[in-house]
Amino acid sequence: MTLGGQAADLGGKVLKVGSDTTYPPMETVDETTGEIVGFDVDVVDAICEKINCRAQFVTTAWDGIFAALVQGEFDMVASGVSITEERDKIVDFTDPYLVMSQSIMVRVDDENVTLDDVKAGMKLGAQTGTTNAQLAESLVGRANMNVYDTGAAAILALSNGDIDGVVVDGVSATAYEQEFAGELVPAINGLESDPLGLVFPEGSELVDAFNEGLAEIKADGTLDALINEYFGKE
Repeated sequence: MTLGGQAADLGGKVLKVGSDTTYPPMETVDETTGEIVGFDVDVVDAICEKINCRAQFVTTAWDGIFAALVQGEFDMVASGVSITEERDKIVDFTDPYLVMSQSIMVRVDDENVTLDDVKAGMKLGAQTGTTNAQLAESLVGRANMNVYDTGAAAILALSNGDIDGVVVDGVSATAYEQEFAGELVPAINGLESDPLGLVFPEGSELVDAFNEGLAEIKADGTLDALINEYFGKE
């Protein structure tokens, strides 16, 4: 942290930010304007206001997003990324900016299912390469789950009856419940909790600057206000 309360200054630098923009409310494409919007976008923009930079979000598929970062296609990734030991071996993370629990979404007819019911033979889906997919596999085994390129595709498969449940992050479960009102619900909540971080290539000088900016938006209430705006009480 810079002494004297003086934040880092990136001199107005424009940063390319890779993001899987199929993940409401974290990041999605506004159907009316075509702009990338969401919680992560607002968090990064708020940090950039503190450290004098500008974020240019770029839609990219989740599968391969870290490889693209390492190869220099982006300056950073902001995409609801869980901080894990495995990922930390190839990229650098900021301090956590949100802790997110996982949920299992089902069709309304199955809303009273229990975790024991899930383990007894439900077929689960999840987005490939995510901690959600890891949890699904630990619950039902690889042979009894399907992985999808996007979380939205997994939700659609649930809606279509191809699978019995989807493991998603809790905040996304709430968004999908609103989108599929009366059809899909989060039946099991509060499963494993993941801290989320912003992601940079290993050794990036931007990590310290973003940690400074993140500390500032935590201290002045900006982050809490965004959490309340998007998720209500956390």
